[in-house]
Parts: sequence; structure tokens; C-alpha cells
Amino acid sequence: MDSVDSRRNAIAAFINEHGEITFAQLKKEFSGVSDMTLRTDLKFLDEHKRIVRIHGGAKSVEVAVGTDDYLGRRSVRNVEAKKIIADKAITMIRPGTDIYLDSGSTTTMLAARMPDQANLIVTGSISCAMELSKLSQPKVLIPGGMLNRYSMSICGIEGISELAQMNFDYAFMGVTTWSEETGFACNVQNEAELKRTVMKRAVKTVMLMDSTKVGGRSTFSFGSLHDVDVVISDGNLPKSFLQACKEQGVEVH
Repeated sequence: MDSVDSRRNAIAAFINEHGEITFAQLKKEFSGVSDMTLRTDLKFLDEHKRIVRIHGGAKSVEVAVGTDDYLGRRSVRNVEAKKIIADKAITMIRPGTDIYLDSGSTTTMLAARMPDQANLIVTGSISCAMELSKLSQPKVLIPGGMLNRYSMSICGIEGISELAQMNFDYAFMGVTTWSEETGFACNVQNEAELKRTVMKRAVKTVMLMDSTKVGGRSTFSFGSLHDVDVVISDGNLPKSFLQACKEQGVEVH
């Protein structure tokens, strides 16, 4: 295998590992390669259906086709950041409150840290429900819908209709990407509608997002900073995002 093939394989592996990357991230990872060569490599990999080029970067094929990436693969990325986020989020949960837990690897880590106390917890996440099943006191409700085998979550019109009739003290939401242009977004249309529905029914909407989510682009927008009360992250959010939160009165932890 020549150096060109090796480099392209490494680029494809890097994109598939992260799910979605910006061109700036690619340049940093392959600092010894010229911009023109990297763009040629992306074009080649896109034409051979190994990745999908997007404006300003690239996505893995699995993410691009509307799966929001495999949960198992996400669960091993940025693990320390997710632990930090989950540990911060758990301090907000009080006995007797009604909680919505979104699907995703970060919310699953939060579910694994949930105290054994009286709460009503609603979740469409199979992995969250499995973690919560280890507890005796919380009541756990799973809305109806179709199983998404990639994210291990349940979503559909049935569940969205159920959620539209519920009220939550806190909604802990997962995020695929955030940018100034798209706001908070994901890659699955039904899940975007579900997120919008839950956020409207929550007293406080809490976004759980590590700093790598900022600057990416996903297909379906489901909210802006105006719709959010709290952002919990890993302490490495860009200054521009922190300033945007400050302007909208969003707490950042």
C-alpha cells in the first residue's frame, strides 16, 4: 500500500471515529499535508462513498444517512468529557421532580449515575432505561414508537403525541451539533420533532454537550439558545459560544 492509500485510509478512519469533522480539525490532525492535497483526498473518499463531504468538513457515511451515528461508537468517544458533564448534571436532580432523559451516550452516562430516589423519569432511550432498571425507587416511562437500532432509542409519532401531553421539571437533552447558522441540530427528522416537543413541555431545558459539538452542522434543527435554560459542558467551550450564551441569558456549567 503506497503513502497516498495509507493517508486516505487514515483520513477515512479519523472521520469515521469522530462521526463529523471540520476541515480545520482535519488540517490539525494531518498538519504535514497541504490544504489542496487534503481536499483532493476528501473528494476521492467521497466519490468512493467512504465518507460524505459537507460544507466546511466531512461526515462518516453512517452519520450522513440520518442515523446520528452508532451509540456504541459514540460511547467510547470523549469519555472523560462525558463523565464531567454527567457529574455536573446529576447535581441538578432533586427527589420528587419529573425528568426527561434524551437518547445518547452522554445521557446514558447520566442515567448510570442517577441516585436511587423518587423521580418520574421519561426516556425514549433503551440504554438509559437499562441503566435506570438497576434502581428501585424511580418510576420509568418509555413512550411508544419505532426502534432506532443505531442510537438504541424509540421514536415516532406515537411517542411524540404522548410527550406533547406531559410536563417536565427538567429535560436533559443530547446534541449532535451546534452552529450559529443551524442552532442545535441532529440528523434524524423524527428525533428533531421529539426534541422540540419535549423542550416546549419542560420548565428547564438542559443541553448536555461536549465542546466538540460546537461548529458542526447537522440536517434537522430543533432549537436555538433562546429555547435553552442551561448548557452543561466539559469546560472547553469556545469563547464565541460562551458569549452567545451570555447574550441569551443561558447558564453555562
